[in-house]
Amino acid sequence: MARAWRFGDNIDTDLIIAARYLNTSDLSELSKHIMEDADADFVKKATAGDFIVAGENFGCGSSREHAPAAIKAFGIKGVVGKSFARIFYRNAFNTGLLIYETKEAGRIENGDDIEIDSKSGEIVNKTKNQRYRYEPIPEFMQAIADAGGLMKYAAEEIKNGAK
Repeated sequence: MARAWRFGDNIDTDLIIAARYLNTSDLSELSKHIMEDADADFVKKATAGDFIVAGENFGCGSSREHAPAAIKAFGIKGVVGKSFARIFYRNAFNTGLLIYETKEAGRIENGDDIEIDSKSGEIVNKTKNQRYRYEPIPEFMQAIADAGGLMKYAAEEIKNGAK
């Protein structure tokens, strides 16, 4: 089961991972504090494989790559949202965190059981027996995410002799 954890609009990177924790780059340590200022008990309730569901402009604020990296390190499978701050969107793919953009994100409620059907391009809400289309992920961005992030993608390209 992949549970949805719902957050509102304009969740900035300081709510995702507060600046007070940025004295380390240890992602396993940072992952213990994701979403803490938005929901103090989030890491106690969520489990690896769950999804964060957001409203508009998720990841706004500073351009810290720690935010998507810490979410991924916790084991969150991806973030479903109405829209994303541009730098967060790119940083998410650079770290290998999948992003699913749909105007229907507001129909997903806290605790709903959801899954992503990448073949059909749909988010399946098993709790409500509903399906929502998401914006297709550009092929190049999907390849970066599939590789586990930009650095792993580049290493694989070099290994395979790409120029």
